[in-house]
Amino acid sequence: MTRITSFIAFFYCCLALNMSHAQQKKIVSQAGRQFKTAFEEIKLAKNRSNDKTLVSPRSLRADTIFLVSPKDWTSGFFAGNLWYMYELSGDKYWIEKAREFTEPLEMQKNNGTTHDMGFKLFCSYGNGLRITGDPKYKEILLTAAKTLSTRFNPKIGCLRSWDHNADKWQFPVIIDNMLNLELLFWATKQTGDSSYYKIATSHADKTMQNHYRPDNSSYHVIGYNPETGQVEKRNTHQGYSDASSWARGQAWGLYGFTMCFRETKNKAYLNHAEKIAAYILNHPSMPRDLVPYWDYNDPKIPDAPRDASAAAVTASALYELSTMNLPKSAFYLETANKIMKSLSSEYTCKPGTNKGFLLTSSTGHLPSNLEVNVPIVYADYYYLEALKRAKNLKK
Repeated sequence: MTRITSFIAFFYCCLALNMSHAQQKKIVSQAGRQFKTAFEEIKLAKNRSNDKTLVSPRSLRADTIFLVSPKDWTSGFFAGNLWYMYELSGDKYWIEKAREFTEPLEMQKNNGTTHDMGFKLFCSYGNGLRITGDPKYKEILLTAAKTLSTRFNPKIGCLRSWDHNADKWQFPVIIDNMLNLELLFWATKQTGDSSYYKIATSHADKTMQNHYRPDNSSYHVIGYNPETGQVEKRNTHQGYSDASSWARGQAWGLYGFTMCFRETKNKAYLNHAEKIAAYILNHPSMPRDLVPYWDYNDPKIPDAPRDASAAAVTASALYELSTMNLPKSAFYLETANKIMKSLSSEYTCKPGTNKGFLLTSSTGHLPSNLEVNVPIVYADYYYLEALKRAKNLKK
């Protein structure tokens, strides 16, 4: 950037962050009250259930808090929320609560039947390790990274995502899997073993090559032939159609490739992240408040459901992208702040409502009529992460 462009970027960064400072404090205070409501609802739900494996909330179903066991891909987000609450508030109360919801997840470190190690364990134990330095947490994460690496197919160059739906795909790889790569990058930094790094970059390279259309939108699922390594199918399992752009999938890609550039400094990932950002932010179906419809191509727009989780993931990714000394850094920061302002003013749950969740209006899996227009725990997680990133930028 030129010196003038740099100055303009700095000016808008300061302006945007100063505008959001008071709002940040209000959000943290309200989130604390909501989580205390959630703790009571979780106790009640556990008492009603005969399933003793349930550990954390995922969403609302039939206006009832829905709890999941450690094997669920969303099980680590609530603990992650509590770790972020400590960082945002400075109150050590949240450390103890975070440990309470983190430690029941340890058994997942050896679960080789899932690709979701990052979501489950890096969001929980990873944040816990970063904050506390607990050596036990480090060992759990290293075991998890080793387990995750067993799902890598060298012929394809990717980690296998799902083991289910064998009737549809021999070797499915979903765009969501980009976020689990951060655990592998971390493992190489901790151990010096480059195999984790190589798996992560191979997976990112293949995703960039095969998941993306010429307009820089992403399919949800790529089906590979495990014997030949060739692409067999391109699908969008949770979106409107195979040719459509599922909103959260686009957000996963933006977040994942931004993170990959941070970890590798490979400009190809950065360039790709910017292309995805342009697709998302310039899409004609994007509403004025920047909280997207669940799928950018749903013909029912503007009467289609929104997805606050996609907005939260996008905001968090844009905050990070804004730090990378780009000509559009100020724009990315300003846009992230706009998304957060929308989420904070129009999509937050009123105190004491919605069983303690923070955000309303997320859409999990509309084709299956599952978690449509309800609070979902990962929306809260990326919302708090975005808030923390904005706070760090101010510092």
